[in-house]
Amino acid sequence: MTFTVTYAERDGGGPAHLRLAGELDMGSAPQLTAVIDRLTDAGERKLLVDLTDLTFCDSTGIAVFVRGDNRAAAAGGWLRVTGATGRVERVLKVTGLSEVLGYPTDPADPSATDRPAMG
Repeated sequence: MTFTVTYAERDGGGPAHLRLAGELDMGSAPQLTAVIDRLTDAGERKLLVDLTDLTFCDSTGIAVFVRGDNRAAAAGGWLRVTGATGRVERVLKVTGLSEVLGYPTDPADPSATDRPAMG
């Protein structure tokens, strides 16, 4: 399945919204890295990544999420994921990233530690 990244204009001061579809792996990870780099270079500091249509994510994809969060955090922001299901949700839970990068219960406070389980 072809991997795609779409970007939606953000509302007011909210996060930039990315939507992933397909399979995020060694072959497609550079595409997501490029989008994250382009957005952070343009001044975006808060990135919300919707994984609803992502059907697969390997360790390379996980590394892109961590790198993106580190890059955004260095500028005072964050990268969070939401909407993971199936195998993608399982990978995020097994790696512990659903707790670290999961979008918070209260969208007004992305630094909240009480994050819901993915899915």
